[in-house]
Amino acid sequence: MTDEKIWNKALHTWSVGADALARLSSTVDRAAFSETVHLLAECRGRIVTAGLGTSAAAARKIAHSLSCIERPSYFLSPGDAVHGGLGAVQPGDVAILISKGGGTSELLNIIPALQTKSVPIVGVTEKPESPLGQASRVVLKVCVPREADEFNMLATTSTMAVIAVFDAICIALMEYTAYTREQFAVIHPGGAVGHRLLKGEGA
Repeated sequence: MTDEKIWNKALHTWSVGADALARLSSTVDRAAFSETVHLLAECRGRIVTAGLGTSAAAARKIAHSLSCIERPSYFLSPGDAVHGGLGAVQPGDVAILISKGGGTSELLNIIPALQTKSVPIVGVTEKPESPLGQASRVVLKVCVPREADEFNMLATTSTMAVIAVFDAICIALMEYTAYTREQFAVIHPGGAVGHRLLKGEGA
């Protein structure tokens, strides 16, 4: 494979991703987006995220980003959840469950316990009519025209889109909750960001 072909694959991947991101403004339901922001802002418990495979990677990132803006969050492995891990979830919490097709069995297995505990579910899926969609208080439909690989199978663009939607939710939450630089400095003293915050440097 030549260097030119390798670079062209990179350009193709970025182009597919950029197109998918540009479409989010017309494919993500505005009411569902706003309802999610309200739900997370008003949560008095913790926010639990869950998913399998690349959805788990997205869920972990989302939990971290929410914690960074003082919305206490954690990732719960669906496999561990049904072996006692669900004890960490309590009334007053909010659950964000991510499944591209909305039918991931391991994820669906934790829904009855969430319902018993009256924990509202934000379902993130391409298929609102799926079992996950049907069980969710809010359905965030996040869909992309295609993945970047030639088989349209590897969860690349779709995972990026889910993360991008929740990046936007986090930015909205920062203003909603009047989150300050001083708060960020307390919980993020490390790294280059922490150095800037502690020095009081501008954006």
